[in-house]
Amino acid sequence: MLTVEKINTFYGEAHTLFDVSIEIQAGEVVALLGRNGAGKTTTIRSIMGLTPPRTGRILFKERNIMGLPAYDIANLGVGFVPDNRRIFPTLTVRRNLEIARKGNGSRGGWTLERIYEHFPKLKEIETRMGEVLSGGEQQMLTIARTLMGNPDLLLLDEPTEGLAPIMVMEVMKIIRELKEKGETILLVEQNSTLALSVSQRAYILENGHMVFSGPADELVQGQELKQRYLGV
Repeated sequence: MLTVEKINTFYGEAHTLFDVSIEIQAGEVVALLGRNGAGKTTTIRSIMGLTPPRTGRILFKERNIMGLPAYDIANLGVGFVPDNRRIFPTLTVRRNLEIARKGNGSRGGWTLERIYEHFPKLKEIETRMGEVLSGGEQQMLTIARTLMGNPDLLLLDEPTEGLAPIMVMEVMKIIRELKEKGETILLVEQNSTLALSVSQRAYILENGHMVFSGPADELVQGQELKQRYLGV
């Protein structure tokens, strides 16, 4: 589904990603982990075309997408859930979802009815304006709105950041349901325990360099690895 080959990304003259490579197969949930400032969000932004790499290749469904604008990448089937949510504050929950509707998807498609089935809380609050939603409700809406675009690949950037513990569990429940439905997900998450609980494979970034790639179970069982690369 996605192949990232030795990308190098810069902010101005600051070199932030160094030969980063990632592979994601269809139907996989893959975690991208690392301490704050490791380059996780930059990697997602590089894939999405928001911070284009200077060198390397990014293949989505065997097509080179590097250098394409973000809207073209989205139209090809990559959905991006940013860490700052960016819902439309003056529109209702239902309207936020309706304006994002696109395509039929490859597995029957996400419709408003299907969204409400998987996100019953959004059905309860469908007439509320975005600006009055809690952080957890906004995060649910952001994920649901992205799914309404029927992406083949979902990029999730820190979906539980800043949420109350009960809402963290709700968001992780949704991610597990998406995994069971066969969605393909690249999950950036500061909480490695949560991320590894839903992922088949994992990558770890440190100072812009890829320092680990392998099965998620290897990290779950390898406390020394977790402490070396993810410990505070």
